Amino acid sequence: MAYVVTEGCIRCRYTDCVEVCPTDCFRAGPNFLVIDPDECIDCAVCVPECPADAIASAEDIADDQRSFVELNASLSKQWPVIMSRQAPLPDADDWKGVRDKLRHLVAEPVAD
Repeated sequence: MAYVVTEGCIRCRYTDCVEVCPTDCFRAGPNFLVIDPDECIDCAVCVPECPADAIASAEDIADDQRSFVELNASLSKQWPVIMSRQAPLPDADDWKGVRDKLRHLVAEPVAD
């Protein structure tokens, strides 16, 4: 099973995880990252790199984050690949650790 970016990433979008990914499976949206489950090789090297603790195995994901499995799969087909670290969103530190952020997700397709 693939790894999944969960709610903790919304409005933070730290990209430390992107630099260590050997398969370039991360996709970038306006205020969130996702993992393409077709590209993820389950190596887990991204997990400890996430400052927001927002990456989990799809097998072990918390019940309240289960919807993010499908969300990662669907948004990864719309958003472009991100292969290098970028600056987090300007107010990322203010949003780190905030719960119930799903309503803040911007899911529109991103232009390449």
